[in-house]
Formats: sequence, structure tokens, C-alpha cells
Amino acid sequence: MYSIVSTAIIRGISSVPVQVEADVSDGLPMFEMVGFLASEVKEARERVRTALRSCGYSLPAKRITVNLSPANMKKTGSSFDLPVAAAILAALGIVPSESLTSMLVMGEVRLNGKIQPVEGILPAAAQAAEQGFTHCMVPYGNLAEASLISNVKIVAVRDMEEVIAYLKQPQKACLMKAQKTGSICCLEKEPASPEPDFSQINGQRLVRRASEVAAAGMHNLLMVGSPGAGKTMVARRMPSILPGLTLEESLEISRVYSACGLLTGKEGLVDLRPFRAPHHTISPNALAGGGRRVKPGEISLATRGVLFLDELPEFSRNALEVLRQPMEEGRVTISRTSGTYVFPAHFQLIAAMNPCRCGYFPDRERCRCLPGEIRGYLHRISRPLLDRMDLCVETSRVEYQELTDTEENESSRSIRGRVEAARRRQEERYRGLGWQFNARLPSSALKHFCPLGKSEAGIMETAYERMGLSARAYHRIIKVARTIADLEGEERIRKEHLLEAIGYRSLDQRFWGG
Repeated sequence: MYSIVSTAIIRGISSVPVQVEADVSDGLPMFEMVGFLASEVKEARERVRTALRSCGYSLPAKRITVNLSPANMKKTGSSFDLPVAAAILAALGIVPSESLTSMLVMGEVRLNGKIQPVEGILPAAAQAAEQGFTHCMVPYGNLAEASLISNVKIVAVRDMEEVIAYLKQPQKACLMKAQKTGSICCLEKEPASPEPDFSQINGQRLVRRASEVAAAGMHNLLMVGSPGAGKTMVARRMPSILPGLTLEESLEISRVYSACGLLTGKEGLVDLRPFRAPHHTISPNALAGGGRRVKPGEISLATRGVLFLDELPEFSRNALEVLRQPMEEGRVTISRTSGTYVFPAHFQLIAAMNPCRCGYFPDRERCRCLPGEIRGYLHRISRPLLDRMDLCVETSRVEYQELTDTEENESSRSIRGRVEAARRRQEERYRGLGWQFNARLPSSALKHFCPLGKSEAGIMETAYERMGLSARAYHRIIKVARTIADLEGEERIRKEHLLEAIGYRSLDQRFWGG
């Protein structure tokens, strides 16, 4: 007998349909799997055989052939176990083939018949809905993320016995279902731990202000200062002043995390802005994405959130240069012989570094680094990357009085209110134009959205000549000034807005020169 089951393979963060064909016929007893298979897919043969025997269904002494189509695309991963088992069950006549006609099946099978969660269920379920499937059978551990797709019925199974019971009598099977409100899966969550708050930071008024400006316009921020000045504290509190995620943003992030296998468990939807802080030993591939099975990297895992790079000069130059294109284009493009993969990269880069190897320059009473050593350390950061940092501020040593001050600092909630108001102004201004934030404003649109008066244009001309700015740095100063004006509720960019924005470029001129 012959049967066919629909499944999918995850390529990047997208899903590609795959057909699992099973044929059981007379002949020399054997179990053969074909279709350009990786080793873990070939091993499904023994996992499925043993799992079915554990459920009381031993394979007959017949010739069993399973083909995964299309044959010219390599199949990887363990998600083919369950569709292979379902196809064999249908070919043997144990379950009716009709019950699998409009169903997409994914899952890994253990030797005892239990069904393990797999990666990429969210994009696979989305593809199933787009292609007109009415049902999607997934492991119970993937129920939450699969249930985010509202126009397809999710069948969550714990073991092969539930699979067989459902396929034999779908209308009588008793399976767990997710409660939904709209298209969002509503599951109980454990109480969240207290979020880091800006009220916990004493002193550092300049850095607090720069953080607010960066958050309001989605600008990149570089903090330079001595060890222990609070750079990491500020970075870890950046998500607390960013606006909440929209449904579209949550789904975009969730697709990335699903493809990386990070959505298993109760949380079916990423509802907090990501904060990723990779170690400085990270490779370029781990940062941008790639590998034998191409997956998103830290850049894409930080999309719609914060990518924090601490000790910036300690990252390899190749890893840092990987950042340049995603920062400009908002996406990561990886080309392989098997195809081109595109991942989202709408992240906000927050970086921190010491001004020298010992960390105390320009305090010559504490810094013993030679001028050549300081230059060599600072110039590990290339000028093109530095130009892409919209704000560059110094974190000075906190004075004792500020450190022990008992006065209540402004909370993240208060700052976030101003940030959200500035974001709303930007969204209204750029509605329908393909970008939302001042940081993403194309240079060609600056004259229309950021017009400068005569005195403001004179200030920018002087700054451009005296500071030796590049065209990119010039444009970014104007974008930052536009954000400062939005925070003040002003329609036009004024002198004070420009002067503050220029001030955020003075530190890189001081350390790196013009």
C-alpha cells in the first residue's frame, strides 16, 4: 500500500514543504529511506521502528520504502520522525490515509514512543495555514507557539498512542487544547522577576540622557569609560525604557526564536524586547548567522531589541565588521550553494568599552599605557563602524556623594513615557513610508523631514568643517537632533537640539580624531 504525509523543513526562518511517501509491498524484508537525507534523518528508521514496537505495532516482514520529496533538497533535523511514522501507519492500513490528507505533521519520536518538541514549529504552522491545511499535528511541547496561528487547528500529541488514537477517530480523541484570545495563545506565566530600572543608577546624568535619546529614535549608542563606571548597568536597563512590542513585532521575533528552538515550553510568544549580550569571543558566523544548518545569529536574535557588545575592542575585527551591513539595511543576508537566507536585523546596538587597555585614560595618575598602546587599542574600532554609532558618551567615575545619595532617581517608567510619546510622533510622521524611526530615515529624505533654518545650517557647516565629519556622521547628527526635537515636542529642529546632537559626537573626535 502507498501513503503520503505532508511535513516541512526549516530553512533559515522560513518553511519549505516536504512530502513523505511510504510504500509497503511484498519482497525482501527491509526498511529503506531515500531522498537526500542527513544522518539524523536516516536514523529515524530505527527510532520509528522501535517506537512503533513499544506501542504494540511491530513492522511486518515486508519491503518498506520511504521517500522524502523533493529529492534534490537535503533533509536535516529530527522533525521527520513523526511524519515518517504516520506515513508507515497509513501504508500498513493501521490508520486511514484520509485523516492525513489536510494535515501537516512534525515531531521527533523517542524509542519509548514519546514525542519530543522540535525547532521551527511556528513558521511551519504559518506555512500550513497559507497552503490551506486545516490541521497541524505537533509535539505537545510545541503547543504554545503553534497555537499562535489562529486559522489552523493544532493537534498536540504526547506519544504515538495519542497519534494513532487521533488518526483513527479524530472526533473522539481527547487532546489538550490551547485557549485563545484572538490569535494569541493564553497560557499561565510565572510571575516575572523585578526588571532592572534606571532608578537604580546614581549619577551619570549625561549617560542617562543619551540613553533616553537613543531609545526614542532607535539610535546606536557607544559608552566609553573606566571600569566600574556603570556602562553595563545602563545597557541592561535599556529594554526597560523601550516601548512594548506590537503583535507584528512579537510574531517577527517569535519566528526567529522558533527557528532556533528557543520557544519550547510554556512561552509561545516573545512578549518582551530581546536583550542579547554575546561574549567578545563570539565568531562572525555566530554573530551574523550561518553554520551547517543555516540559523539566525545573535544579530537576528536581538531584532526589535538591544544587542549589547561589552568590551567592544576585544571582539575580533571580522566579527565587528559583520555588523556594518545589518546596521544599515536592517537585515542579514547569507549566501550558500543551497540558496540565499535573509534574516531580520532591526536591532539597536549598545556598545561599551574602556578608553585604553588598563581602562583609566586620560587620567594619567592612574593610566600607565603608552600613547602608541592607547592608539592601537582605540583603533581596533574601525572608522566606518564608529560612524554608525549615533551617540558616543563618556561614563565618568561616580562621586561618593552621588553614589550614596538617598534621593529617588527617575524611574524607567517615567523615561519610557517620554520615549513612547517621541515614538508616536515618528510613527505618525513616517506612516506608510516603510520606516518608523528617525535612525532609519534615509539620507534622501532628510531635507523633507529635517529641514534646517539658516542659523542651524550654519552650525552644521561649522561642525562639518571643524570636526572633519564624514557624510554619514553629518546625516546621523541631524537624525539625532530630530529625535531630541521629538522628545521636546518641537516640530522643527532648533539650535539647541543640534548642539546637543553634536555634543554626542565630540567624544569620538577627542579619542579617535577627525
